[in-house]
Formats: sequence, structure tokens, C-alpha cells
Amino acid sequence: MISISDITVAFGGVRALNKVSVDLSDPVVGIIGPNGAGKTTFLNVLSGFITPLSGSIRAFGSEILPMPPHRRSRWGIRRSFQKEQVVDELTIEDNVGVVLDSLGLGSAERERHLAAALEFCGLSALRKTRAGGLNAFERRMTEIARCAAGKPKILMLDEPGAGLSQIEMDRLRQVILDIHSFNGAMTLLIDHDVDLIQAVCSSTMVLDFGSLVVAGPTRDVLSDPRVRAVYLGVEEVA
Repeated sequence: MISISDITVAFGGVRALNKVSVDLSDPVVGIIGPNGAGKTTFLNVLSGFITPLSGSIRAFGSEILPMPPHRRSRWGIRRSFQKEQVVDELTIEDNVGVVLDSLGLGSAERERHLAAALEFCGLSALRKTRAGGLNAFERRMTEIARCAAGKPKILMLDEPGAGLSQIEMDRLRQVILDIHSFNGAMTLLIDHDVDLIQAVCSSTMVLDFGSLVVAGPTRDVLSDPRVRAVYLGVEEVA
């Protein structure tokens, strides 16, 4: 359970997040809204890259905001970015393994977690391959494997499906659905692909101009007239 209360972020005179309060508990939660709605800012607050003006975040019994970013990572918050962050000069196993280095694992336990994450994302046969030679889908899977390794509590994926083919999207969809059974983590998913959100997210929250429009079961949220107005481009009927 993640309980978010009255989170406010301002950049100058612009409220990027405006008193956002929401409880999130499903294995996969969608975060949607138009460009500039505050979705990535929301993840940045959870990651510790942005300090809010006010509010609190409690996740799985821990207060998150007092933790600096590196402590949040060790605690179990992992994320991907709109532009994937894979180091070309490193192999896949080194790109994934770096997240395990701060966890104080023995060599055998580290290898067990690394091998499991690579297998989960279909990368075992490529583990010694340098990332510079990977295609877009393999790079995304490398990033997700890094997020999934080492028993995280929360995975945050920011538009992981961008630029993928339909076959690749099908594989991505299954990986996201299987994350909770693989390691027990909750996934927060930002994506503009409504089909992906519908397929993998039990619940969804909608942001617009930094404010929470609605949150709840995905089917109900996507049929809400307010969401159709602000996100799907359908005029709201008075």
C-alpha cells in the first residue's frame, strides 16, 4: 500500500502537482493524463529527485520523503525513464547487476538475483553482450531487469512501450503482468497506450494540470466522462 497525502510541487508559479492525495494498493497501477499533467513529476517525487512543498508519502509501513534518493533505492524503489538509461559500454549483466551492488549481498546471492532477473526478462542468453549492440526492445528489457532485480518493493515504469512493435508490446505486457508474482513488487506504470493500461493495470489514476482527476478500477476510470474529456479527447457532456 502506498498512501500519498496532499503532495504539492511548484516550479516558479506553476503547480506541477496540486495537493495530490491517493491510496494505491493493486499490483499494477496506471498513471495517465495528457502531456504536462504531472505524471513524471509524480514519479520524481517518489524517487526523491524532487522535494515537494508539502505532503507525505507512506509506503509499506515506511515514511518515504525523509529518505534521500540512494536510501530509497536500497529500500526498494526502482524506476525506468522515458529515455532509457542503459550504459552502452557495459554488458547486459553489468547494467542489471549495478543495482545489486549497494545491497550488501554475498557473491552467490548476488548471482542468484542477477540470474533470476535476466531469466525473467528473457535476457539470459545475452547476458555477456555489450548494451551498445542491443535493439530498442532489448534495451527496455535490460532496464526492466535492473528494476526487477533484488527484491524491490515499488517499480516505476515511465512509458516503457514507446517505439515497440506489436510483438514486442505483447512481450512487455506479459512481463509487467508477471512482476508481482516474480518478486512481490507493486508496479506504477505511465503510458499513453490505453490498450496497455487496460491490459495490465487493475487500477488507474488520472492527472491533469497537476491535480488528481480520478482514481479507481481501470475500467471505471477510462469510462469516466472527466477522463474522456481531459485524456481521450472526448468532449464532456454537461
